[in-house]
Amino acid sequence: MVKQNKKFIEEQKEILLQEKNKIEDRLGSFAKESQEHKGEWTSNMPDFDKSSSLEEEADEVEEFGMRLALEHSMEEQLKAVDLALEKIKKGTYGICDKCEKEIPQGRLKAYPQASYCQRCQ
Repeated sequence: MVKQNKKFIEEQKEILLQEKNKIEDRLGSFAKESQEHKGEWTSNMPDFDKSSSLEEEADEVEEFGMRLALEHSMEEQLKAVDLALEKIKKGTYGICDKCEKEIPQGRLKAYPQASYCQRCQ
């Protein structure tokens, strides 16, 4: 197994933690984290009141649909960041999941949560 530079790993860990916080903050602005399932979020449903017109309700439903898509995308990003942080803990960060060769530092700098080298991607 290839060993990455400790300083580089610490820098990447800090970048990943910052990214995790940004994603969770953004998700928290329109969704709530599940108490039962760690890492899962639920978008807030539109709150219809009796004075809402059908047009207003349709707009809210459309916005809710867009939030659901954004929530899913951000959950996937968060899972990738969490996986990279877990790999740092295990000492396997920067190793391709497929060929088990070292992922170049340039790729990890560009995409810190990379699980595959460029060839295996």
